[in-house]
Amino acid sequence: MTAKLYCFGESGNAYKCALALTFAEMDWEPVYVDFFNGEARSAEFREINEMGEVPVLVDGDTTLTQSGVILDYISSKTGKLGGRSAAERREVLRWLFWDNHKLSTQIGTTRFLMNFIPEAKRPEGVVPFLQGRLKAAYTVLNDHLSARKWVAGEAMTIADLSCAGYLYYPEPFGFARSDWPHIADWLDRIAATPGWKPPYDLMPGNPSDRA
Repeated sequence: MTAKLYCFGESGNAYKCALALTFAEMDWEPVYVDFFNGEARSAEFREINEMGEVPVLVDGDTTLTQSGVILDYISSKTGKLGGRSAAERREVLRWLFWDNHKLSTQIGTTRFLMNFIPEAKRPEGVVPFLQGRLKAAYTVLNDHLSARKWVAGEAMTIADLSCAGYLYYPEPFGFARSDWPHIADWLDRIAATPGWKPPYDLMPGNPSDRA
Protein backbone atom coordinates (compact mmCIF):
# COMPACT_ATOMS: atom_id res chain seq x y z
CA MET A 1 0.00 0.00 0.00
CA THR A 2 1.30 3.45 -0.91
CA ALA A 3 1.64 5.85 2.00
CA LYS A 4 0.55 9.44 1.44
CA LEU A 5 2.51 12.40 2.75
CA TYR A 6 0.46 15.60 2.89
CA CYS A 7 3.02 18.30 2.26
CA PHE A 8 4.15 21.31 0.27
CA GLY A 9 7.61 22.13 -1.02
CA GLU A 10 8.30 25.04 1.31
CA SER A 11 7.72 22.98 4.47
CA GLY A 12 10.97 21.95 6.11
CA ASN A 13 9.18 19.66 8.51
CA ALA A 14 7.52 17.84 5.62
CA TYR A 15 10.86 17.61 3.83
CA LYS A 16 12.39 15.71 6.77
CA CYS A 17 9.64 13.10 6.44
CA ALA A 18 9.93 12.93 2.65
CA LEU A 19 13.65 12.22 2.99
CA ALA A 20 13.01 9.54 5.61
CA LEU A 21 10.38 7.84 3.46
CA THR A 22 12.78 7.89 0.52
CA PHE A 23 15.85 6.67 2.40
CA ALA A 24 13.84 3.97 4.19
CA GLU A 25 12.54 2.82 0.80
CA MET A 26 8.89 3.03 1.74
CA ASP A 27 6.33 3.22 -1.06
CA TRP A 28 4.96 6.76 -0.78
CA GLU A 29 3.54 9.64 -2.73
CA PRO A 30 3.20 13.35 -1.94
CA VAL A 31 -0.21 14.99 -1.63
CA TYR A 32 0.08 18.72 -2.22
CA VAL A 33 -1.46 21.02 0.39
CA ASP A 34 -1.94 24.61 -0.80
CA PHE A 35 -0.77 26.16 2.44
CA PHE A 36 -0.37 29.71 1.19
CA ASN A 37 -3.98 29.83 0.06
CA GLY A 38 -5.23 28.53 3.38
CA GLU A 39 -5.89 24.87 2.62
CA ALA A 40 -4.21 23.64 5.82
CA ARG A 41 -6.63 25.74 7.86
CA SER A 42 -9.74 24.62 5.99
CA ALA A 43 -12.46 22.53 7.61
CA GLU A 44 -11.77 19.70 5.15
CA PHE A 45 -8.09 19.52 6.02
CA ARG A 46 -8.75 19.75 9.75
CA GLU A 47 -10.66 16.49 9.41
CA ILE A 48 -7.26 14.99 8.58
CA ASN A 49 -5.28 17.03 11.11
CA GLU A 50 -7.08 19.08 13.72
CA MET A 51 -3.86 21.07 14.24
CA GLY A 52 -4.11 22.53 10.73
CA GLU A 53 -0.51 21.71 9.85
CA VAL A 54 1.63 19.62 7.56
CA PRO A 55 3.15 17.12 7.42
CA VAL A 56 0.52 14.42 7.75
CA LEU A 57 1.35 10.81 6.95
CA VAL A 58 -1.47 8.44 6.04
CA ASP A 59 -0.32 4.83 5.84
CA GLY A 60 -3.29 2.52 5.52
CA ASP A 61 -5.35 2.89 8.70
CA THR A 62 -2.63 4.93 10.42
CA THR A 63 -2.71 8.73 10.31
CA LEU A 64 0.10 10.62 11.98
CA THR A 65 1.01 14.27 12.43
CA GLN A 66 4.08 16.10 13.76
CA SER A 67 7.37 15.40 12.00
CA GLY A 68 9.09 13.78 14.99
CA VAL A 69 6.29 11.25 15.38
CA ILE A 70 6.24 10.53 11.66
CA LEU A 71 10.01 10.06 11.58
CA ASP A 72 9.82 7.65 14.51
CA TYR A 73 7.04 5.70 12.77
CA ILE A 74 9.00 5.39 9.53
CA SER A 75 12.06 4.17 11.41
CA SER A 76 10.09 1.74 13.56
CA LYS A 77 8.11 0.31 10.64
CA THR A 78 11.07 -0.20 8.33
CA GLY A 79 13.80 -0.96 10.85
CA LYS A 80 15.93 1.71 9.15
CA LEU A 81 17.34 5.07 10.24
CA GLY A 82 17.02 4.24 13.95
CA GLY A 83 19.48 3.54 16.72
CA ARG A 84 21.17 0.17 16.78
CA SER A 85 20.75 -0.19 20.55
CA ALA A 86 18.50 1.16 23.28
CA ALA A 87 21.16 3.71 24.17
CA GLU A 88 21.47 4.89 20.55
CA ARG A 89 17.69 5.15 20.28
CA ARG A 90 17.60 7.41 23.32
CA GLU A 91 20.32 9.51 21.70
CA VAL A 92 18.26 9.74 18.53
CA LEU A 93 15.27 10.93 20.54
CA ARG A 94 17.42 13.42 22.45
CA TRP A 95 18.46 15.10 19.21
CA LEU A 96 14.94 14.96 17.77
CA PHE A 97 13.65 16.86 20.79
CA TRP A 98 16.57 19.28 20.68
CA ASP A 99 15.97 20.00 17.01
CA ASN A 100 12.27 20.62 17.50
CA HIS A 101 12.91 22.99 20.38
CA LYS A 102 16.17 24.74 19.47
CA LEU A 103 16.72 24.50 15.72
CA SER A 104 13.87 23.78 13.31
CA THR A 105 11.27 25.92 15.07
CA GLN A 106 13.59 28.92 15.08
CA ILE A 107 14.64 28.41 11.45
CA GLY A 108 11.07 27.92 10.30
CA THR A 109 9.91 31.17 11.90
CA THR A 110 12.95 33.16 10.75
CA ARG A 111 12.73 31.87 7.18
CA PHE A 112 8.99 32.55 7.03
CA LEU A 113 9.39 36.12 8.28
CA MET A 114 12.28 36.88 5.94
CA ASN A 115 10.87 35.32 2.77
CA PHE A 116 7.15 34.72 2.83
CA ILE A 117 5.52 37.83 4.29
CA PRO A 118 5.88 41.49 3.25
CA GLU A 119 8.71 43.32 4.98
CA ALA A 120 6.25 45.86 6.38
CA LYS A 121 4.52 43.08 8.34
CA ARG A 122 7.65 41.72 10.00
CA PRO A 123 7.66 42.44 13.74
CA GLU A 124 10.59 44.68 14.56
CA GLY A 125 13.54 43.00 16.22
CA VAL A 126 12.22 39.44 15.99
CA VAL A 127 14.46 38.23 13.15
CA PRO A 128 17.73 39.40 14.76
CA PHE A 129 16.64 37.87 18.07
CA LEU A 130 15.88 34.52 16.44
CA GLN A 131 19.11 34.59 14.46
CA GLY A 132 21.00 35.05 17.72
CA ARG A 133 19.34 31.97 19.12
CA LEU A 134 20.08 30.10 15.92
CA LYS A 135 23.75 31.00 16.08
CA ALA A 136 23.91 29.32 19.47
CA ALA A 137 22.16 26.24 18.05
CA TYR A 138 24.46 26.09 15.02
CA THR A 139 27.42 26.24 17.39
CA VAL A 140 26.12 23.26 19.37
CA LEU A 141 25.53 21.21 16.23
CA ASN A 142 28.79 22.18 14.54
CA ASP A 143 30.82 21.34 17.65
CA HIS A 144 28.98 18.05 18.05
CA LEU A 145 29.81 17.08 14.46
CA SER A 146 33.47 18.04 14.74
CA ALA A 147 34.43 14.56 15.94
CA ARG A 148 31.72 12.42 14.37
CA LYS A 149 30.06 11.83 11.00
CA TRP A 150 26.46 11.53 12.23
CA VAL A 151 24.38 13.17 14.92
CA ALA A 152 23.52 9.97 16.82
CA GLY A 153 25.22 6.62 16.41
CA GLU A 154 27.58 5.38 13.74
CA ALA A 155 25.21 5.75 10.78
CA MET A 156 22.62 8.19 9.51
CA THR A 157 19.39 8.21 11.54
CA ILE A 158 16.18 10.17 11.70
CA ALA A 159 18.01 12.52 14.07
CA ASP A 160 20.19 13.63 11.16
CA LEU A 161 17.19 14.16 8.89
CA SER A 162 15.33 16.11 11.55
CA CYS A 163 18.24 18.45 12.23
CA ALA A 164 19.22 18.84 8.56
CA GLY A 165 15.86 19.37 6.89
CA TYR A 166 15.62 23.15 6.95
CA LEU A 167 19.32 23.64 6.22
CA TYR A 168 18.92 22.57 2.58
CA TYR A 169 16.55 25.42 1.68
CA PRO A 170 17.86 28.13 -0.65
CA GLU A 171 16.00 31.09 0.87
CA PRO A 172 18.09 33.31 3.17
CA PHE A 173 17.53 33.00 6.90
CA GLY A 174 21.00 33.73 8.26
CA PHE A 175 22.74 30.40 7.68
CA ALA A 176 25.90 30.14 5.55
CA ARG A 177 27.60 26.77 5.20
CA SER A 178 31.01 28.43 5.03
CA ASP A 179 30.58 29.58 8.64
CA TRP A 180 29.95 26.04 9.90
CA PRO A 181 32.36 23.61 8.22
CA HIS A 182 31.40 20.49 10.18
CA ILE A 183 27.71 21.08 9.46
CA ALA A 184 28.57 21.64 5.79
CA ASP A 185 30.44 18.33 5.53
CA TRP A 186 27.57 16.53 7.26
CA LEU A 187 25.00 18.03 4.89
CA ASP A 188 27.12 16.83 1.99
CA ARG A 189 27.21 13.31 3.44
CA ILE A 190 23.42 13.21 3.69
CA ALA A 191 23.05 14.61 0.17
CA ALA A 192 25.34 11.87 -1.15
CA THR A 193 22.82 9.22 -0.03
CA PRO A 194 21.07 7.51 -2.98
CA GLY A 195 17.63 9.01 -3.54
CA TRP A 196 18.40 12.40 -2.00
CA LYS A 197 16.82 15.38 -3.70
CA PRO A 198 16.53 19.02 -2.65
CA PRO A 199 13.16 19.95 -1.17
CA TYR A 200 11.59 21.54 -4.24
CA ASP A 201 12.42 18.44 -6.29
CA LEU A 202 11.14 15.96 -3.71
CA MET A 203 7.79 17.64 -2.93
CA PRO A 204 5.29 19.69 -4.96
CA GLY A 205 5.09 23.43 -4.41
CA ASN A 206 7.70 26.11 -5.00
CA PRO A 207 7.87 29.86 -4.27
CA SER A 208 8.21 30.39 -8.01
CA ASP A 209 4.65 29.08 -8.38
CA ARG A 210 3.43 32.24 -6.64
CA ALA A 211 5.77 34.67 -8.38
